[in-house]
Amino acid sequence: MPRYFLEVAYKGANYSGFQIQDNASSIQQEVEKALAVFYRQAFELTGSSRTDGGVHALQNFFHFDYEGIINSRQLYNINAILPADIVIKNIYPVAADAHCRFDATSREYRYYIYREKNPFLEDRAFFYPYTLEEGALQKAAAVLLEHRDYTSFAKRNTQVKTFQCTVFESSWSRTEEGLVYRVRANRFLRGMVRGLVGTMLQVGRGKLSVEDFVAILEKRDNRHADFSTPGHGLFLYQVYFPVSVLSGSTGE
Repeated sequence: MPRYFLEVAYKGANYSGFQIQDNASSIQQEVEKALAVFYRQAFELTGSSRTDGGVHALQNFFHFDYEGIINSRQLYNINAILPADIVIKNIYPVAADAHCRFDATSREYRYYIYREKNPFLEDRAFFYPYTLEEGALQKAAAVLLEHRDYTSFAKRNTQVKTFQCTVFESSWSRTEEGLVYRVRANRFLRGMVRGLVGTMLQVGRGKLSVEDFVAILEKRDNRHADFSTPGHGLFLYQVYFPVSVLSGSTGE
């Protein structure tokens, strides 16, 4: 049966997360509902990267099987069914064994912080008006390239077989409004980016040293990390695949 990848973007403010859940609204639920309405049959989607409640995505993926031809011209109609805060950006025909989670080589997240009150940013960045030492933030971010075990930055009850992650990029940079933290890794644990950002902000404020940050990493105990940063500052920015996986795009 033909398999398709579905590229989506969304604002997560109104949803409890990406993956379908009992008694809670999710991105997956809304997309499955829209596809069912348009194609008049039920769809079961598999997601690429789970995002928590309130977290946004500029790019995420589902895959599904469908005995029929789907092309990009149908996107307008499906998007008209979806809520305004979710959009399907593209549909890709892929190999029958392609998997949007396991075939992804890395994911990139970005966390946005603004320093002065701005009502146009309040739902998509974290208002953090404190003085920060950017050099210390950069040193803390660079430390992650040297570590693999992120037990300290996984929320409790994270059900995974391993806490090992390979971080390829980790850095802070300035924006017109404030700062953005960029991190790319092969995989992320539940709450990992928010925990990293929250703890690094304590380094930036001088409440922790870079050495303290390293010690938290090495303790492998999440009681020492700061997970208080809100979800609305976090964006899943991009999911990376080998070129061969998406080479069958129907986009025109």
